[in-house]
Amino acid sequence: MADFFSKIKKGIARTREQMFGKISGAIGGGRKIDEDLLEEIEEILISSDVGVEATLDLMERVKQRVRKEKASDSDQLLELLADEVAGMFPEKRFSEDMPPQKPYIIMMIGVNGTGKTTSTAKLAARFKSGGKKVLLAAADTFRAAAVDQLQVWAERVDVDLIKQQSGSDPGAVAFDAMQAARSRDADIVMVDTAGRLHTKVNLMEELKKIKRVIQKVYPEGPHLNLLVLDATTGQNAIKQAQQFKQAVGVDGVVLTKLDGTAKGGSIIGIAHQLNVPVYYIGVGEQLDDLQPFDPSLYARSLFASGKETAV
Repeated sequence: MADFFSKIKKGIARTREQMFGKISGAIGGGRKIDEDLLEEIEEILISSDVGVEATLDLMERVKQRVRKEKASDSDQLLELLADEVAGMFPEKRFSEDMPPQKPYIIMMIGVNGTGKTTSTAKLAARFKSGGKKVLLAAADTFRAAAVDQLQVWAERVDVDLIKQQSGSDPGAVAFDAMQAARSRDADIVMVDTAGRLHTKVNLMEELKKIKRVIQKVYPEGPHLNLLVLDATTGQNAIKQAQQFKQAVGVDGVVLTKLDGTAKGGSIIGIAHQLNVPVYYIGVGEQLDDLQPFDPSLYARSLFASGKETAV
């Protein structure tokens, strides 16, 4: 647990510097907890890409706790902030151990450049290491590079890949993958989809089509729509998420590139505004740097001093 805590803390170092560093500076010098201080923290959170709505909700909870518990020192305030940040996230979790359906169909969605294809491969590696038989579907047929990239990853991770030529109908790839999942007795099928299409083709309509194709073979699928977002885009990630949620639904979020940005506070706003769980976060380039998201660990890592360690 301590190693995992350290990994997450290192991964969000730039966000900590932006948010915790400023909050710690505001609190320092034995400053008492009063309305002026709380308003200053509110401004810091907004400037850290938490978002206005999420910040106002968060700080209202903190103020209520301060009054109720008569908090008076900086350590208490940091603990309250960590508690309430953790409480902003839906509690639902994805179990890698025992997906309830077989095959369990995951549709990976998101705009190009977020790390969607790479995240698909990293998740496939996690599932395979857990003993699951994983099948990948290269349904982003509008970019030849996407199919080639997933082919390389599939070989590296050693999982089967269903693909067609570049420019093929992505729905046909999804259909082939569903048939292959049945014949090969796959545990998990991951469908990598397009993130941007030509102007004559609407992205959201194409995603709806893939979903309908999946449901022709498995009416209850896809079981999980995982939206991949780039943490470096900050509040723009929320706008993307709202569009995908409206079009095809979003069951959970994968937030990538958290280690390369000071805008990691956006993860709080995403969870708050969409009311969907964050399942995984990317904190590096290695296969094992895509980690299950734990709200409590994230909050503790965000507000922990350098002396603190996980227990």
